[in-house]
Amino acid sequence: MRSFVLALVAAALVAATGAASPATHAAAPPARSSGSGQGSVGVRLVDIPADLADDPRARHYIVDNLRPGTTVHRRIEVLNTTDSTLRVEVYPAAARITHGAFVGAAGRKRNELSSWTRLRRRTLHVPAHDTLRDTVTIKVPRDAAPGERYAVVWAQVRGDRGGGVALVSRTGIRMYLSVGGHNPPAPNFTARTMTAARGRDGRAIVRAQIINTGGRALDLSGTLKLSSVSGSLSAGPYQVQLGTSLAPHQSEPVMVPVTDEVADGPWRATLELRSGLLLKKFHAKIKFPHTHGIAPAAAVDAEASSGNALKGLIAGILLLGTALLIITNRIRRRHDRRTAAA
Repeated sequence: MRSFVLALVAAALVAATGAASPATHAAAPPARSSGSGQGSVGVRLVDIPADLADDPRARHYIVDNLRPGTTVHRRIEVLNTTDSTLRVEVYPAAARITHGAFVGAAGRKRNELSSWTRLRRRTLHVPAHDTLRDTVTIKVPRDAAPGERYAVVWAQVRGDRGGGVALVSRTGIRMYLSVGGHNPPAPNFTARTMTAARGRDGRAIVRAQIINTGGRALDLSGTLKLSSVSGSLSAGPYQVQLGTSLAPHQSEPVMVPVTDEVADGPWRATLELRSGLLLKKFHAKIKFPHTHGIAPAAAVDAEASSGNALKGLIAGILLLGTALLIITNRIRRRHDRRTAAA
């Protein structure tokens, strides 16, 4: 019988890290593979930099902005919840963002970022119900061009199902690396339109077309609330379907299933979307079709983002601090001159 390989790739590629910093915090729980039998294999980052501790995205992915010529190290932990010692292969491979999804390449296909990434140990023999740690090293070449790259650090286990069938199960940590400098590109996004629809079963769904207008990739989450235009009725919040990722300049829809039975409307829809520390709200007047179908797209109004507001507040504080420093120095110099004259 001709042997073949059946690859079972875990859907969640999660862990946490951030920029190079000596201060760290605890990372997120490990992602686990969908291996067969009792137990599984998981992988996570051991810690994250203190300066990214408030960023929920940095608790799940390797997110960095590095200058050319920089080398950083990230510790990872591989977890074995099975009853046997497992031989776990750990390696970097290419990834890309396409059609709203972060997609790890098949096998060990390489790209720029994966070629810059090394593991201290490529094979770990993890005891049953135990963990082992490894170190990921990212070395950015001195001539690296600006821009964002994507890759995955995989933890992989091979098994034998018999009959010439090999089972490969793997789970991994997403990597988002921006090559820049002292002024990293800022994330940003906007909503173009909002559309109300009903499925064949009559269930309502709202779709918002999002475009990434910033310089970093986005992983979107959020909620939708509905309020009646002509009354006091309200519905929600409803959770945005997770899994929508956007590279810079990409545009894809974000879907929100409305889990309650709602009237056609019209409704005032408020969509709150988050990626990392960036939070934005969008409003639109929508009306669901009475039967299966899609209503015309509605124009969207956007509120100022909390991320931009925070940046403005920080900039204001820095400006005020600079002004106070200048005034203090001038007063001190005048005092010194008067003292010298006396």
